[in-house]
Amino acid sequence: MLTLYVGNKNLSSWSLRPWLALKAAGAPFAEEVIVLRKTGETAYRPGLKADLLAVNPAGHVPVLHDGDLAVWDSLAICEYVAERFPEAGLWPADAKARARARALTAEMHAGFADMRREMSMDISGRHPGRSFSEAARADADRVIAIWEECRAADPAGGPFLFGRFGIVDAFYAPVATRFRTYGVALPPASAAYAAAVFAFPPMAEWCRAAAAEVAAG
Repeated sequence: MLTLYVGNKNLSSWSLRPWLALKAAGAPFAEEVIVLRKTGETAYRPGLKADLLAVNPAGHVPVLHDGDLAVWDSLAICEYVAERFPEAGLWPADAKARARARALTAEMHAGFADMRREMSMDISGRHPGRSFSEAARADADRVIAIWEECRAADPAGGPFLFGRFGIVDAFYAPVATRFRTYGVALPPASAAYAAAVFAFPPMAEWCRAAAAEVAAG
């Protein structure tokens, strides 16, 4: 039985990514939430490190358990899910499209540090009108350029970056929440893509859980 350990749903962008991949794959899995910090607080809660080390020797979430195997890091988990459930098509079937999807996923995995820092994920929050550094704005512009280019290619099979929902979309989904939270204006193709991400049933499920988490305090 697969078990995915995740952090706060309102805040943990890295947890959201493999959770979406598992859902998109139709994989049966149990979910365990490890609260990182209470709503409205900035400091991590006491005892958190011990709780994380109990499930992951690297001391963070997300982590996927499959029997005696623990896989951590969002991208490593997603790759494992893609291998376990190849029929789900989490990567494009075409070799060139698959290579591009992997490159764009790796770019998100490794980059955009200024945007991450200044536009932290807060799914239920709304903070329009904030000013951002030139570097953070450049990161946001790069994401929008990626979305525009992928959607201009008009992939068959769906409204996502390469048609059907896949790992690359799981990696950019948290950015859609950031853009909504901070009121980042999007051109039409990117706005349609973000709307499709929010309409994806697993994403809508996660967002509802994030709202309930915040309401519970």
